[in-house]
Amino acid sequence: MSSLASKLTETVAAAFAAEGLPPEFGLVTVSNRPDLGQFQCNGALAAAKQARANPREIAQRVADRLAANPDFDNVSLAGPGFINLSLTDIAIAAHADTQARDERLGVPLADPPRRVVLDYGGPNVAKPMHVGHLRASIIGDSLRRLFLFAGDEAIGDVHMGDWGTPMGMVISEIARRDPQQPYFDPDYTGPYPEESPVTMEDLEVLYPAAAQASKADPARMEESRRATAELQAGRPGYRALWQHFFDVSVAGMKREFDALGVQFDLWKGEAAVHDLIEPMVEALKAKGLAEIDEGAVIVRVAEPDDKTEMPPLILVKSDGAVMYGTTDLATIVDRVRTLDPDLMLYIVDQRQALHFEQVFRAARKAGLNGKAGMEHLGFGTMNGPDGKPFKTRAGGVMKLYDLLDTATEMALKRLEEAKLAEGYPEEERREIARRVGIAAVKFADLSNHRVSNYVFDLDRMLRFEGKTGPYLQYAAVRIKSMLRRAEAEGIAPGSILPAVNEADRALMLQLAQLPDAVRSAYDKRAPNELCDFAYALAREFSRFYDACHVLSEPDAARRASWLGLAALTLRQLERVLGLLGIEIPERM
Repeated sequence: MSSLASKLTETVAAAFAAEGLPPEFGLVTVSNRPDLGQFQCNGALAAAKQARANPREIAQRVADRLAANPDFDNVSLAGPGFINLSLTDIAIAAHADTQARDERLGVPLADPPRRVVLDYGGPNVAKPMHVGHLRASIIGDSLRRLFLFAGDEAIGDVHMGDWGTPMGMVISEIARRDPQQPYFDPDYTGPYPEESPVTMEDLEVLYPAAAQASKADPARMEESRRATAELQAGRPGYRALWQHFFDVSVAGMKREFDALGVQFDLWKGEAAVHDLIEPMVEALKAKGLAEIDEGAVIVRVAEPDDKTEMPPLILVKSDGAVMYGTTDLATIVDRVRTLDPDLMLYIVDQRQALHFEQVFRAARKAGLNGKAGMEHLGFGTMNGPDGKPFKTRAGGVMKLYDLLDTATEMALKRLEEAKLAEGYPEEERREIARRVGIAAVKFADLSNHRVSNYVFDLDRMLRFEGKTGPYLQYAAVRIKSMLRRAEAEGIAPGSILPAVNEADRALMLQLAQLPDAVRSAYDKRAPNELCDFAYALAREFSRFYDACHVLSEPDAARRASWLGLAALTLRQLERVLGLLGIEIPERM
């Protein structure tokens, strides 16, 4: 099954072909002039240019063929050759009824399905997660859900920062504070303690102190670098201490990602590919792709058609240290060997665009990416009301857990103001508030195109009116309530009948657009397409709800039909909000 627009494209394409014209000119879209028709086809203009003919004459010939089709209520022309199409209510209802009986709501599977690795999240070991991790996590998780729904094997990788100088900073800071621990005794043969000597709360204090001290004192920075080098060289005590950092950090990350409703399949970091780096660099040298330049090992990635300067990718600095580009390149090697993906998507800040262009060019040049395509899906910044990157009132970076807690508390107040969830048990009220708060944060982010910057305003995001997550949740909850009342009265949803007014007709036409919205979001890697669809659907249902008094309708068949429309609307809202990672309460 597919959307109505897709079905009509097949019909109109056949009409163009019957006139001896390429069928691709038969593309049909939802009309931007609903006063002229429900759908439109503008292909006659391009067809006429190719055929060197009058576009209106071509459009008329195609329209004459279409007019004989009983599914069309009206076929007309406008302007120099625009074809406007409207379907009969019987055809629209038949499509809606078929869609309601389809497990996938008319959305086809990807053909062929692919194995897709999505790199998102990107938190750092030994550092608390903060609002800077929000966009990558939300966008990446939504895309993973979208690709899974499309039928792909979608694998989410958190790809932690866990192997650079910050690790050496923390190790050296602990050595200064508690040098008697066995991790710092070069003669100690183990075993090392199973219990971590530090908690996540300890690391939140240790890392900033170490970073500040290293920044202020070159000798202290050298200490950190030395510790980093020994860690990466395999010093047993440092490796054991690092493993503790990793374990307590991941436990904290999982708590926060779980609270956000974000999931991953792989919990790997840069350390996971450390042993691949040296053989990879040597292989690149042997192929003549890597060279020594002023003591550093580089890969030149500039291409003849570059309009701006493209710096080389530095693999190894003159002091022997490896760069982020090196670990990213080794990660590509690891993913190709272990997963053999068809596509790798990197959901990372747009400001890293040059970095990924260098890495991708080097990977393609060396053939490291195998059959996999590589895309950097950059995103803009989340800003405060001042237009600058969002911070706390004190000027610091807000921890992610604190943000989610704040969203929940504000959602509780908003529920009280709206007189929702009144009289519910306290535990249920808090769970509803949690879902509303998370929905507000996620929808506000995802409703903007990912490359756009946006202003983070929780007060606006938590409104139950307008284009917000809570508004969509409430729309779905209202349908659930209606269906429960109907069930209590012994009334079940039935077959969808032809429309009797503009409200139920418009709702059917909106429901028919789901496959196109999903496909557009999938192709563009743009969850905002799903947000736009969900909001439009909720608005159409609101108009339908006001115009069609479902439960008090005296005609039993019509009442069952309208309940069928309501049930189909709920299924679509549940599906789309699920793809956005938004949970719907059972009641409010």
